[in-house]
Amino acid sequence: MSRKWTSRARRPGTRWWREAAVVAVAFVLCLLGGLLHDDDTLAPPQAPTYLIAAVSSAMLLARHRVPVATMMATTVCGMLVAPLGLLPSPLVIAPALISAYSLAVRSELRVMVAILLPSAALLVAFTPFFETDFSWEDTSRLVTVAASPLIAAVFGRSAQHRRAYLTVVQERARRAEETRDSEARRKVAEERVRIARELHDLVAHQITLANAQAAVAAHLFDTRPEQTRVSLEELVKTTRHALDDLRATVGLLRQPDDTSTPTDPAPGLSQVSALLNAFRRAGLEVWMHEDGTARPLPPAMDLTAYRIIQEALTNVTKHAPTGSAQVRLTWHRDHLTITVTDDGKGSATPRRPPGYGLIGMHERATAVGGTLTAGARPQGGFLVSADLPLRSAENTARTAEAAAKSAGR
Repeated sequence: MSRKWTSRARRPGTRWWREAAVVAVAFVLCLLGGLLHDDDTLAPPQAPTYLIAAVSSAMLLARHRVPVATMMATTVCGMLVAPLGLLPSPLVIAPALISAYSLAVRSELRVMVAILLPSAALLVAFTPFFETDFSWEDTSRLVTVAASPLIAAVFGRSAQHRRAYLTVVQERARRAEETRDSEARRKVAEERVRIARELHDLVAHQITLANAQAAVAAHLFDTRPEQTRVSLEELVKTTRHALDDLRATVGLLRQPDDTSTPTDPAPGLSQVSALLNAFRRAGLEVWMHEDGTARPLPPAMDLTAYRIIQEALTNVTKHAPTGSAQVRLTWHRDHLTITVTDDGKGSATPRRPPGYGLIGMHERATAVGGTLTAGARPQGGFLVSADLPLRSAENTARTAEAAAKSAGR
């Protein structure tokens, strides 16, 4: 089961206490700023200080919904500090600083700049007109007051970028996990199809041979008892091979660390002669012709060629009203052509419902980059023809050999 990245919903009670704490802190900071008067002495806050602190702090409750309006309102309250006889300082305009932070977090850059620069200027614009002895010390203080909202906005912008970065990281992690899950499901599906194809080829081939051998034994039981014994011995060998192959294929379902998993090599073109002899003993007359210069194939290509021949001959035994077939291997410069044909003559037998043989052969050929065609021949019978690319096979073999050499270093 994949994890789902979800943002934790804030509980209403937690948010209420947090907002109350922000308003309380802003109110206290305003009062602390009101302790300092024009003559640089400390005295209890005046009544206007309580008024500005209460109004501007209360406006902070709307900073999440309307950050621009909240910034403008707290700026107006900050502009009243000097006209009301209070000394401008970053503490007195603390609600404006908090509003600037919220504006930077929730607004675009152009909106933030368009609001903050005029607000910073307005916070100190009227102060020189209400102070009698304006000095350079007062100028530095006003510069500090004007710069405070901009500094708060810088922190807010940094927090916005951090949140956006965390969101992107979480989204990438979620997508990566979904990709891993989908890739795992795809590999499982491919493995299921591969095992199903192997089981079909093995069971269909061996059971068809066993059925043909049993039919031969039954036919010769009365007239040639000694030949019946030979057919029954072949039947025993075929069923034993079927069980061994089935056990080897089912072993693919075991865990990778299971030492009991069979490790027999997969069949290939080198075993086609034994395959044809098995069909001959089952009563099918089959000939094989090979043209061109044979070359070694990588395991996947070798297995594909073997399975195509095996399945095509199995289909002849099961479905075709004939007792003979031909297998031809043609080695070209860049591809191998496998052709299996039957003449369609002989005693007609009931045709069985179509299975997955042709589908499996087509999938095998496609998996190694080849093509496969199958259909009735104009002169009668059935034709299965597969073209398997040799260049890609040679490239695969070279890659595997290079990988083995590098691993051995």
